[in-house]
Amino acid sequence: MSTFVSFCNLFYVFSCNSRRRSRAKNHTNHLETSTFFSGKLRVQLLSKLLLNPAMQVYLRGVERDLGVNSNTARIELNKLAKMNLIQVVQSEENAKIKKYAINTKHPMFDSLRGVALKFVGIDAIINQFINKLGTLQRVVLTGELAAGNNAPIIDLILVGDVDRVFLAELVAKAEKKLSKKIRVAVYDPAEFSAELLQGFEHWIDLLDEQ
Repeated sequence: MSTFVSFCNLFYVFSCNSRRRSRAKNHTNHLETSTFFSGKLRVQLLSKLLLNPAMQVYLRGVERDLGVNSNTARIELNKLAKMNLIQVVQSEENAKIKKYAINTKHPMFDSLRGVALKFVGIDAIINQFINKLGTLQRVVLTGELAAGNNAPIIDLILVGDVDRVFLAELVAKAEKKLSKKIRVAVYDPAEFSAELLQGFEHWIDLLDEQ
């Protein structure tokens, strides 16, 4: 099932629940099902934010990254904000630029993020590497996926006492399952420093996802 269809199904369930709650409370101002089906732009934007909940986006950035005009980007951001799926983040550095982040307290956040992680293969990475290697101190996702973009390559940093032969077997199996290339950098705990991550614009520690 494609991520677009999966997202639409979840949106449909949420919108139906919203409508039932609205009718029960006799509210006339409720979310219509049609508002959840705006096409690929919404899926792309939500996927980007769901893959990296710490990420913040702004109007010009969405316009550039997703290849749409500013009016289209503004409308979509406003719709998602109205549905409370994203929220405005106050920026002390530049108060004139309105930035948005995914609303992690939204009742659908966990379900939607699960769809996004499964689509790009991160759920399989967690199952294959974190759960099976077992001696890892850090599992860090970098590269395009950490930036919230689906990509054919998964870049990982593993920190721990790793059996490299067993790791190679896991990588081979995961690559076959996901149809993605997996690049892994392995560090012993003694040689790894958090300063190594400063060279990456975006990164996610997958152990924090557990």
